[in-house]
Amino acid sequence: MTKITEETALITIFGGTGDLANRKLYPAIYRLYAKGFLKENFAVIGTARRQLTDALFRERVASSIASIADKSHIQAFVSHFYYRSHDVTNKESYKVLLDLSNELDTTYHLKGNRVFFLAMAPTFFNEIAIRLKSEGLVATKGYQRLMIEKPFGHDLASAQELNDALGHAFNENQIYRIDHYLGKEMVQNVSAIRFANPMIEALWNNRHISNVQVTLAEELGVEERGGYYDNSGALRDMFQNHILQVVSLLLMDFPLTLDKAEIRAEKVRLLRSLDVPELDVVNNLFVPGQYDANPTDPQTFKAYRSEENVSPTSTTETYVAGKLTSHSDRWNGVPIYIRTGKRLSNKKTNIVIEFKNDRPDLFDDSSEKVANTLVIEIAPNESITLKLNVKVPGLGLATQPTQLQTAADAVDQNAPEAYEKVIHDCLRGDATYFSHWDEVALSWQLADRIYEGWKLSPTELPNYDSGSAGPIAADELLARDGHTWYPLS
Repeated sequence: MTKITEETALITIFGGTGDLANRKLYPAIYRLYAKGFLKENFAVIGTARRQLTDALFRERVASSIASIADKSHIQAFVSHFYYRSHDVTNKESYKVLLDLSNELDTTYHLKGNRVFFLAMAPTFFNEIAIRLKSEGLVATKGYQRLMIEKPFGHDLASAQELNDALGHAFNENQIYRIDHYLGKEMVQNVSAIRFANPMIEALWNNRHISNVQVTLAEELGVEERGGYYDNSGALRDMFQNHILQVVSLLLMDFPLTLDKAEIRAEKVRLLRSLDVPELDVVNNLFVPGQYDANPTDPQTFKAYRSEENVSPTSTTETYVAGKLTSHSDRWNGVPIYIRTGKRLSNKKTNIVIEFKNDRPDLFDDSSEKVANTLVIEIAPNESITLKLNVKVPGLGLATQPTQLQTAADAVDQNAPEAYEKVIHDCLRGDATYFSHWDEVALSWQLADRIYEGWKLSPTELPNYDSGSAGPIAADELLARDGHTWYPLS
């Protein structure tokens, strides 16, 4: 049971009228309020270019939480919200923001605690961070923390440039780089499954595990994000952050404690152990893909190149599958397969651990056997499944597979949503499930190498139909090692 401790802070949201703020941030802040983590001593400032009064802004916030809020709480909650039109490049705008921040600090007894959430285009991050410092918004007696949405750069060089700029105003311990996948309940449950169960942890190594698979599959295409996605692609959008973060949590060594510094150190150590392939073997290890139209319904499930704001000759990948390897003592020799893509047959986010079976078979040839497999499903149905072989009832010694599974409805429906968790963790100063700069840099180093290798020998795109399981080359990647993908269905 989580102890309810009231947090005290001023939360300033740059991009306060945007889609992210309305769909995710305001509902998340309301849930913290409804549960008692925020009470009287908090305030929220929304900023954006458009002109709004406090009253109109509060109406927008009230509308964004209408479906989840107790109607008797709404007005009291939104009374803590304020708005200022803001030009991120204008010095005077920051002075207006400073005056309001100081006023609210006194009104709500906020102790100088300030959280700045950058819910806008990354091109403005540098400017905002520098201005927050130069105009005195971080010169308070309390804490100052910066929350940043991905993408954090588009390659290692741009990420380094951005990090250097942020460093003028904030030190590493003050920067909270959000990966909302790390806020998901089942992702955080990975640590509990491993470290709270000695039986599992004892098997968590190359002596017992045959292969590891991490899948982030989406049924939808790029939708209205074509302009952004065509300059990003699956490798930058999903692999470089979400997938590698999940891999690092999944495979890191046992930490001395669950302290944020210890967990971050182990994640970094794991990422450093991943082999960066030579350029001439990248195409053997990493498969790019791009979806084509579905041949039976090309109007509904059209090709990526026919999507709005996408170039008709685009070579941007909407899919990537790959084989990672580690030179750590624990994982040396174990293939770590990853895949992510759009317009696949099903929406599925899961982790699959397949255990080795290298002992003589003692049972009947008629036995129907499966590899012992642990499946952690993160979405759409949260569950944990362990596949075992048991004896078929009756005479003989044949076996058949069975499953031990947590029911989806056993998951607490009141469990916090990802943004609720990340905002709460930031308010508490817990950076465990945020990305450290070392993690970001190591992830970009690997992603950059893959892009370089793909450029040397481009794959002909598109190479998979909408609604399929992805490119045939992704199946061949595993087949070479004698493995198959865990089904998406």
